[in-house]
Amino acid sequence: MILLKKCLLAFFGLCAGGIIAAGVYAFLAIIGVFVRLMGKTGTRKHIFLYETVIILGGVLGNILDIYEFPIYMGPYIGTLFICVFGLSVGIFVGCLVMSLAETLKALPVISRRIHLAVGLQYLIFALAAGKMAGSLVYFWNHMASLG
Repeated sequence: MILLKKCLLAFFGLCAGGIIAAGVYAFLAIIGVFVRLMGKTGTRKHIFLYETVIILGGVLGNILDIYEFPIYMGPYIGTLFICVFGLSVGIFVGCLVMSLAETLKALPVISRRIHLAVGLQYLIFALAAGKMAGSLVYFWNHMASLG
């Protein structure tokens, strides 16, 4: 009886996680993140590869989140991995934010509100650079306190 209860709990938990992941990916597809990345990189002909990698990323991300097994990489390889991972996540979040902002047409509204005729790209760059600098300071201080 307890085994059946645990199996049903695991089944419903995986189903709920799958539904949430599907909703997130549907949201990303609707706002055009993937299409924008394909257009900017000129790789529209590899759409099957994009679909496969997106699905594998979702599945592997869920598996790693559920089982949480440690992977020892050593101090230098681990640091390099964290840097590459952080850069990749930052690029993805930046693409997501810009796609969402473009979908909502927020940039023209911002430029009209602050009466900005030229230089909107510099404003966006300054916001992104400030966010990056703040993140670097935060993580540098956090990593320094660990060592």
